[in-house]
Amino acid sequence: MLKPQIALEEKIRKQIYNALQGKYLEKIIRKLNSTSSENYWQSRMEGHSFKIEPEIMPKLYEIFDGVKTGLGYKRQVDFYVSSDSEVNAFSVMARVPSEPDIINVNSALIDLMTEDELRFVIGHEFGHLINKDTNLSDLVYFVFPPDKAAIPLILAYKFRLWQQLCELTADRYGYLAIPDLNTCVSAFYKMASGLHLTKDNFDLDLFIKNNLKHLDYFVKDKGMNLFDHPVNPVRIQSLNLYATASSQKALSSGMEGIATALLKVFNGEEGKYLAQFIASAGLLVASADNEVSEEEWETILNNLSQLEIFPREYLMAISKMPPEEIVKMFNGSVMKLMKINPGLRDTLFEYVIGLVLADKKIDDPEMKLMHDVGTFLQYSDREIAETFAQMVQLNFVPSFDAMG
Repeated sequence: MLKPQIALEEKIRKQIYNALQGKYLEKIIRKLNSTSSENYWQSRMEGHSFKIEPEIMPKLYEIFDGVKTGLGYKRQVDFYVSSDSEVNAFSVMARVPSEPDIINVNSALIDLMTEDELRFVIGHEFGHLINKDTNLSDLVYFVFPPDKAAIPLILAYKFRLWQQLCELTADRYGYLAIPDLNTCVSAFYKMASGLHLTKDNFDLDLFIKNNLKHLDYFVKDKGMNLFDHPVNPVRIQSLNLYATASSQKALSSGMEGIATALLKVFNGEEGKYLAQFIASAGLLVASADNEVSEEEWETILNNLSQLEIFPREYLMAISKMPPEEIVKMFNGSVMKLMKINPGLRDTLFEYVIGLVLADKKIDDPEMKLMHDVGTFLQYSDREIAETFAQMVQLNFVPSFDAMG
């Protein structure tokens, strides 16, 4: 059996966990949970939803419990149905080990799905429990409470990508619960459209083939997904690969192409060339004095984080290029950006000046390069001086070391 977990998801999970000092903060979170007598989700479900129990709803309970047994999940899980017109389901991992986990399915979903399609949905929710996805989400929202603190952009993009990859992993557990691709895809179709297949003479085989055309829209810089769930074309093709791959290696290779649709932060060519400019200009300016400071490196990364989910890896790759190639990338990115969006000129030049000021030191090589960039961007000497003066007055802070 192919491994359900996605390598990129596991990599990002570790990065976020380590960055947020999860080893220590999780202990605090557990202590806070253990001293709380209130279980919000248990109270909400018991008070407003219908609990699926073997004595009352034996057939439905058998479907839920059968998926649990088939996937080998050992913890206690309470199953619920909520009266809701939204075709949806969710799972909640208990914050306290002695309490049961929860899987809830809305009534509209049960009405729409066949028993096998329902097994796929339930398997998907068990996938989240098996992967313990709630743990990392709790850690992120503990450090950055939604009503109090905004998540830094570089973390926000990675967290969103991680959430999307978790959904793809959970889909694979849904497939393991009912290993029939047509059944899984028909469940996707029903969740997306809210329609019964028999009413439309739905052709599943043709739908899977046509899905590649829809996926192409997102891969080739035309569509973006800014939500915590991947778009359906990505989910369907990911599941199709998992169901048909001959080996783990083939599965991983196929997923690299799909991941392209998830890794985009900025749509279109402008984002591509902006990233190239930020990296190449940053490296040229920072290394002008033959010493790239930590402040300069962080300035480049902070700007790249608005365009790249893995800004450090992106910058490292470009930093290993020959100097003449970096210069070529810089020149090419400026020319492309001025053609696509001439209004970016001030932003580009101010970024370069910001780098000159980042390490709180100004020297001759950096000043010369800053002037050369300004000239390349078609500023006059007077305009270069005025812009630089404004940036100094707004942003320059002398170094304490320099003042003795």
